[in-house]
Amino acid sequence: MLCAAGAVAVFSSAPVQAGPRLDSIMQAKVLRVGTPGDYRPFAMKADGKYAGHDIDVIEAMAKEMGVKVQYVDTTWPKLMSDLQENKFDVAVGGITRNVARISKVQMLPGYAPFGKVALVRAADKDKFTTPEALNQASVRVIKNPGGTNEAYVLQNMQTAQIATHDKNAEIPALIAEGKGDVMITETYEALHYSKADPRLHAAYLDKPLTPVNQLGFMLPADDADYSRVMQFTWDVLALRGVLQQESQKWLK
Repeated sequence: MLCAAGAVAVFSSAPVQAGPRLDSIMQAKVLRVGTPGDYRPFAMKADGKYAGHDIDVIEAMAKEMGVKVQYVDTTWPKLMSDLQENKFDVAVGGITRNVARISKVQMLPGYAPFGKVALVRAADKDKFTTPEALNQASVRVIKNPGGTNEAYVLQNMQTAQIATHDKNAEIPALIAEGKGDVMITETYEALHYSKADPRLHAAYLDKPLTPVNQLGFMLPADDADYSRVMQFTWDVLALRGVLQQESQKWLK
């Protein structure tokens, strides 16, 4: 009996240690956040500062954890490899949840249901009423490399004229100026740019080009303790209504 009690005492007094990533974050009091910073209204970098839905949410999560955010520049083609190479602790900025990503990393709960749509000129909106209308030899498509939008274009628009532009945030203006006809994007980005520029039209909102999906924050799959804390922090913000407030602010 004494031995059993002693064992319990020893077990109870043993220090509780977090996983290596969580330890590093909490000791440094810094959460490294990677984002391409070019996808409105989720994350946009301008004049060295970041703004958007995902920026507000990750800042609120960091505050709840008692740490500060350190932003790390990345690109869509390098987003996955940079995360896996430990260049940052979480990736945000309008990242689609899908099997390819979730098989390699962790992702927080989905938010912002969306489908793939097309951003076109308002003057041309009657030309693009069916998916087949996009895949024509006369249609000029401008895509950003590295993400699911590019994957959709390459898979479904092989007959169209396809050009690549590295800066996603510049493509809507190229469409508006007539330097291209179509940009494939998601519901929220198309809505944002069509509201901001009357020359643009968000096509296929009622019947998206793809089944409905959600966005999510991406975490490395190397520390179960870290993933659990991030999930808990997300749940706390949901319980307090913070996630709903940010959705109302940025996505409505």
